[in-house]
Amino acid sequence: MLIRLNHKPAIDNIHKYPQSIVDRLSTLLTDGAVADADPRRKGFYDVTDGDRTFFIHISPVSGKVFLLASWRVEPALPLVARAASARAFECSAHLA
Repeated sequence: MLIRLNHKPAIDNIHKYPQSIVDRLSTLLTDGAVADADPRRKGFYDVTDGDRTFFIHISPVSGKVFLLASWRVEPALPLVARAASARAFECSAHLA
Protein backbone atom coordinates (compact mmCIF):
# COMPACT_ATOMS: atom_id res chain seq x y z
CA MET A 1 0.00 0.00 0.00
CA LEU A 2 1.05 3.61 -0.45
CA ILE A 3 1.15 6.07 2.44
CA ARG A 4 1.34 9.77 1.57
CA LEU A 5 0.61 12.41 4.19
CA ASN A 6 -0.66 15.82 3.06
CA HIS A 7 1.40 17.68 5.63
CA LYS A 8 4.69 17.37 7.45
CA PRO A 9 3.90 14.76 10.11
CA ALA A 10 4.41 15.22 13.81
CA ILE A 11 6.70 12.30 14.65
CA ASP A 12 7.03 11.06 18.21
CA ASN A 13 10.59 9.74 18.40
CA ILE A 14 10.05 7.38 21.34
CA HIS A 15 13.51 5.77 21.34
CA LYS A 16 15.48 8.96 20.57
CA TYR A 17 16.78 8.00 17.12
CA PRO A 18 19.13 10.54 15.50
CA GLN A 19 17.35 13.50 13.93
CA SER A 20 18.58 12.45 10.47
CA ILE A 21 16.52 9.24 10.73
CA VAL A 22 13.42 11.15 11.84
CA ASP A 23 13.89 13.63 8.99
CA ARG A 24 14.27 10.78 6.51
CA LEU A 25 11.01 9.24 7.72
CA SER A 26 9.23 12.60 7.56
CA THR A 27 10.35 13.18 3.97
CA LEU A 28 9.43 9.64 3.02
CA LEU A 29 5.91 9.98 4.40
CA THR A 30 5.25 13.31 2.69
CA ASP A 31 6.69 12.17 -0.66
CA GLY A 32 4.87 8.84 -0.53
CA ALA A 33 6.10 5.53 0.82
CA VAL A 34 5.34 1.91 0.12
CA ALA A 35 4.27 0.31 3.38
CA ASP A 36 3.33 -3.14 4.61
CA ALA A 37 0.40 -3.00 7.02
CA ASP A 38 0.58 -5.18 10.11
CA PRO A 39 -2.25 -7.69 9.62
CA ARG A 40 -2.89 -8.00 13.38
CA ARG A 41 -2.74 -4.34 14.43
CA LYS A 42 -4.57 -1.49 12.74
CA GLY A 43 -2.47 1.58 12.04
CA PHE A 44 0.93 -0.18 12.33
CA TYR A 45 3.23 -0.32 9.30
CA ASP A 46 6.68 -1.38 8.11
CA VAL A 47 8.02 1.28 5.75
CA THR A 48 11.23 0.52 3.86
CA ASP A 49 13.40 3.08 2.11
CA GLY A 50 16.52 1.66 0.51
CA ASP A 51 18.72 0.34 3.28
CA ARG A 52 16.46 1.32 6.20
CA THR A 53 13.15 0.04 7.55
CA PHE A 54 10.89 1.98 9.91
CA PHE A 55 8.21 0.41 12.11
CA ILE A 56 5.59 3.08 12.75
CA HIS A 57 2.13 3.62 14.14
CA ILE A 58 -0.15 6.31 12.75
CA SER A 59 -2.78 7.34 15.27
CA PRO A 60 -6.26 7.22 13.73
CA VAL A 61 -7.35 9.92 16.21
CA SER A 62 -4.60 12.54 15.94
CA GLY A 63 -2.73 11.50 12.79
CA LYS A 64 0.50 11.61 14.79
CA VAL A 65 3.24 9.22 13.69
CA PHE A 66 5.03 7.16 16.33
CA LEU A 67 8.48 5.92 15.30
CA LEU A 68 8.63 2.64 17.19
CA ALA A 69 11.75 1.12 15.63
CA SER A 70 14.19 1.56 12.78
CA TRP A 71 16.92 -0.70 11.49
CA ARG A 72 19.26 -1.12 8.55
CA VAL A 73 18.37 -3.73 5.97
CA GLU A 74 21.03 -5.72 4.18
CA PRO A 75 20.25 -5.86 0.47
CA ALA A 76 19.38 -9.36 -0.62
CA LEU A 77 21.90 -10.87 -2.99
CA PRO A 78 20.45 -12.09 -6.25
CA LEU A 79 20.18 -15.88 -6.48
CA VAL A 80 23.02 -16.03 -9.04
CA ALA A 81 25.39 -14.13 -6.73
CA ARG A 82 24.53 -16.38 -3.77
CA ALA A 83 25.12 -19.49 -5.87
CA ALA A 84 28.47 -18.14 -7.13
CA SER A 85 29.51 -17.29 -3.58
CA ALA A 86 28.59 -20.79 -2.37
CA ARG A 87 30.61 -22.38 -5.21
CA ALA A 88 33.63 -20.20 -4.36
CA PHE A 89 33.37 -21.31 -0.72
CA GLU A 90 33.17 -24.97 -1.78
CA CYS A 91 36.29 -24.55 -3.96
CA SER A 92 38.30 -22.92 -1.18
CA ALA A 93 37.17 -25.61 1.26
CA HIS A 94 38.51 -28.32 -1.04
CA LEU A 95 41.87 -26.54 -1.39
CA ALA A 96 42.47 -26.32 2.35
